[in-house]
Amino acid sequence: MKIDPTARIADDVELGSEVNIGPGVIIEGPSSIGSGCTIQAHAYIGPYTTIGNHNTISFGAIIGHEPQDYAFQGEKSYTIIGNHNIIREYATIHRGTKPGSATRVGDHNFIMALSHMAHNSSLGNNVVVINGALIGGYVEVGDRALISGNCVIHQFCRVGRLAMMRGGARASRDVPPFCIVDWEHTVRALNLVGLRRAGFNQEQIRTLKAAFNLLFRQRVNLQMAMQQVEAEVPLTPEVAHLLEFIRQSKRGVAMGVRSRGSEMA
Repeated sequence: MKIDPTARIADDVELGSEVNIGPGVIIEGPSSIGSGCTIQAHAYIGPYTTIGNHNTISFGAIIGHEPQDYAFQGEKSYTIIGNHNIIREYATIHRGTKPGSATRVGDHNFIMALSHMAHNSSLGNNVVVINGALIGGYVEVGDRALISGNCVIHQFCRVGRLAMMRGGARASRDVPPFCIVDWEHTVRALNLVGLRRAGFNQEQIRTLKAAFNLLFRQRVNLQMAMQQVEAEVPLTPEVAHLLEFIRQSKRGVAMGVRSRGSEMA
């Protein structure tokens, strides 16, 4: 265990073995830091934070600070970080706002510099959040999603599994799984590169393409398109997951491009 003498660690902080804590780090308690974690210079860890094993928290990152919410009254709320995450310079992850609630990060995520996770948001596993992305309160991001630089996600939205948001995209609707979106929650294509990297075979991809074309490439009501998918496309687990994601949407789902005039230049 290596702890720089200038670090300030509260008495009620639990530290695992082989923790490396750099100069100027502040860790408030009660909180817990798992084994094999590295916390670099001037990072801040707030109270009621649990950080798992083998995480790297870079210079100036802020984890578990109070939420940016007028409704917050100082109640006990939490930040829960899993294992093997990389949280880069000056990223901010705020704790939950309601009593007993939490902001959550799963395992093997890469949260890059200057990005922000607001209160009660959650990341699954193997998610990449690129520099400057802003994730609003109560946002849910599924496994293996990629949030590109300077993206903005409105509170209460969901980003589906293996979805990709291109740089600068913004979403105030749910981003469907397996899809690429850009501009203003506009579905552009199936995330073929992401699917292949995740080990999807040609038959799985072919079936998802058929469902995608019916859902996002024709001028029909989305509910009618879903019925058409159920009638014409094999209901593989991936297709069923896509349809169920749409059914569960409360904010509406990102739209496909409906005409050539709506395409970006």
